[in-house]
Amino acid sequence: MNNKLLDRIFASAKRAYPNGLKTAWWLIRITIPVSFAIMLMEYYGILNVIGEFTSPFFSLFNLPGVAAVVLIMSIFTNVYTVLAVLAMLHLPMREGVIIASMCLISHNFPIENLVMKKTGSSFWQVSLLRLMGSFAVAFLLNLILPMGDGNLSHFEIVREASFSDAFYHWLSSSGVISVKIFVIIFALLFLQELLEEFGVIPYIVKLFSPLMRFMGLPQNTTFSWVVANVVGLAYGSAIMLDQSAKGNMSKEEANLLNQHIAISHSILEDPLLFTTLGYPIALLIFPRFFVALCFVWGQKILKFRPAGEKLQNVKS
Repeated sequence: MNNKLLDRIFASAKRAYPNGLKTAWWLIRITIPVSFAIMLMEYYGILNVIGEFTSPFFSLFNLPGVAAVVLIMSIFTNVYTVLAVLAMLHLPMREGVIIASMCLISHNFPIENLVMKKTGSSFWQVSLLRLMGSFAVAFLLNLILPMGDGNLSHFEIVREASFSDAFYHWLSSSGVISVKIFVIIFALLFLQELLEEFGVIPYIVKLFSPLMRFMGLPQNTTFSWVVANVVGLAYGSAIMLDQSAKGNMSKEEANLLNQHIAISHSILEDPLLFTTLGYPIALLIFPRFFVALCFVWGQKILKFRPAGEKLQNVKS
């Protein structure tokens, strides 16, 4: 490896480090207090109380009351939490697939929705969109999956034996997650800088252009779409924010992209986690992709303005 090549690689790492540190610190500042609040709610049984109140609504989708608890935990944490809870509950495959699919859409709102807000979407509209997408997928899967015979009304979240155990578990997991966030964010930004330095990104855009047209998404959003689907929104946030900051996609283009990836992102890593519970991966991928496709094309066909902007007044 010659010195010129090493210089280019080192320069890429040097450019990636400041943005990586800034983004990682932003993510950690959100992750720590939110995860602590969820730990307290879980330990003191607040999540189970919420589940009791919401169970009648979830019964419309033939789901147990615990589905509400899992979804609430998912909204404020991540799919790893959902995986751990579902593994503990041992739900039948049908109900597990529906809940997992809902959580694959609606998870980690404090971080992921803030990422989409920073790139051009309204935080609350994206939150509503993801919840609507979760229930749209639940409705679809409820129609196509055969009903089981089990009584699912007695499942509940089991808390830690003592507060010290719960606190230690939270503290240790938060430390691991914080290190993981920094390492992954820096690695992704370093990779992006390398791809830009050696002119690879235009080839990636060209490769995925036909798929972007099929999904109704602008070509300028291709690289961010690839990132969101390979590593997810949280870890991919550094690249998405950087792409937006560099003007590689406008706020309107980023908002349209967000309509899709809010529903369907991390299409391999996250669904693969749930295959460890015996859930078919196709049911975890294609319903989300179909609903995301419908949402984007529905917005384009009905000529909705981008989220966060007022609709233009139409003269009668």
